[in-house]
Amino acid sequence: MGTILHGAARAPGDSPLITLACADALDVLFKPGWAVEVVDMVRHEVTRSHTPASQRIAAWVREHGLLLVPTRTFRHYLERVSRGPSTTRKSDLGELAIQEAMQEFALASPPRTGVFLFEDHKIARASFLLPENCRKVTTRAFLIFLEQRRWLESATEIERRAILNGRNFSRLRFPPA
Repeated sequence: MGTILHGAARAPGDSPLITLACADALDVLFKPGWAVEVVDMVRHEVTRSHTPASQRIAAWVREHGLLLVPTRTFRHYLERVSRGPSTTRKSDLGELAIQEAMQEFALASPPRTGVFLFEDHKIARASFLLPENCRKVTTRAFLIFLEQRRWLESATEIERRAILNGRNFSRLRFPPA
């Protein structure tokens, strides 16, 4: 099973990668034993600003040699940037790239299974066709899953560390409790 991580589009910083980086817990993504992949546009979104979290994410991706899932969305974005910033759309590109990756997973032969992570408030708003072989999961739900499987001691502790390190962890819970 491949795990693909989602980054920000509407509001900078809305990303499971940033949340986990703030908690110094990026490696929890390897706990289920699935391949971890990052959509190219998402990686760009979460590393384009120089922050402690973005630097941790960039180093982590390099250190683990993570596969970047190429998308036409990112290629188009780079082409537009080369023409000048005034013609470059930035909003919702992460979501568009994720949708494109999901479609590629569904069209692969055989279809690939993917778990796509979103922040709680982002997943609640995201409305797009979800192929049968793909799962949308919130950061919080993923951490709870790891805890239930005993692959993680405490999901709450990771959330707490993220908050203590300046992360405004989503207060919205999806699905609602």
